[in-house]
Amino acid sequence: MNLTRSEYAGMVDNASPKSRILRDCIGAFSIGGLICTVGQAFTDLYSSMGYDIKDSRCLTSVTLIFLGALMTALGWYDNIAKFGGAGTLVPITGFSNAVASPAMEFKSEGYIPGLGAKMFIIAGPVIVYGVVASVIYGLFIFVGQNI
Repeated sequence: MNLTRSEYAGMVDNASPKSRILRDCIGAFSIGGLICTVGQAFTDLYSSMGYDIKDSRCLTSVTLIFLGALMTALGWYDNIAKFGGAGTLVPITGFSNAVASPAMEFKSEGYIPGLGAKMFIIAGPVIVYGVVASVIYGLFIFVGQNI
């Protein structure tokens, strides 16, 4: 079968799914905004309970991480992610989901070889890159201030 480039490009266009960029953007904005709104509500709640703003923000982070892991365990987070797409990845709940999902998947292999070793299979590279990048950035700042 000899195809020209334009014939091949036409076949690829016909076989490729159509872009749903507007729907995806609306879903990401809605779900991401909802997660952030819930986070702000928790911060306000903790502040009204007498915690200062720094402690309120810390408690909010812990609460959102817990809720993300809980929703992952109950199977709800995947359904939310189907609609919200990237809106579920960016907030702290997305990190919680990235850690909880592999932990649940590999728990049958045991606590140490399964859950412990594979829990960071998705989030691990992000953590390593973040730490290495922050050390390099910190070294540049340190050297820049001491020259």
